[in-house]
Amino acid sequence: MREKKKLVIAEDHRLLREGLKALLDASERFEIVAEAEDGLEAIRCVDKFKPDLILLDLSMPKVNGLSAIKEIKSRFRETKILALTIHESEDYILEALRLGANGYCLKNAGRKELISAIESVLDGKPYLSPGVSQKVLEGYLEERKTVKSRSSWDTLTQRERDVLKMIGEDYKNKEIADYLCISAKTVEKHRSNLMKKLDLHSASALTAYAIQKGLVTKEL
Repeated sequence: MREKKKLVIAEDHRLLREGLKALLDASERFEIVAEAEDGLEAIRCVDKFKPDLILLDLSMPKVNGLSAIKEIKSRFRETKILALTIHESEDYILEALRLGANGYCLKNAGRKELISAIESVLDGKPYLSPGVSQKVLEGYLEERKTVKSRSSWDTLTQRERDVLKMIGEDYKNKEIADYLCISAKTVEKHRSNLMKKLDLHSASALTAYAIQKGLVTKEL
């Protein structure tokens, strides 16, 4: 018979905490070594008992679950963390994972899913509840789409576009400064920013880009 895995339950609602303990105690695979009703106590329990896994609520008094994740992962890297929470928002999910949670399980999960989540995390496999994994995927794809659609042109300010247009029309820095009522030094700063943002390295390259974007109708 394999050795039982040591678990800590961190949940501030006593009824739920006792229910989780009864459910997990019924399994021959787990041993509940401690319970915590706030985030600070959860950190102390991990320090004292060195569990294989802590089942951690995110909404707790004294120290919230996210802060507890950060503290536990910085001090006790071997302990796995399975967040057990009602929070389904993408912000909570991504922040918990970023801070080091090994899994994210919603409180509306059934017994079978919870056991599966714990075993997956103990085996070194990340776990996300089905609804959670869909949100993370959607958020990732949306971020990719946003980044992809945001070109170098989109990063230019209106003033930078004004300067780019006048560079394309062969105006010198002082002429651009006088026309836009700014200093020559500011124009030079805008020119430098344009080169960095557009990855262009000469006035002729900026001119060609301005023509390409339709800022000027001048022929090369």
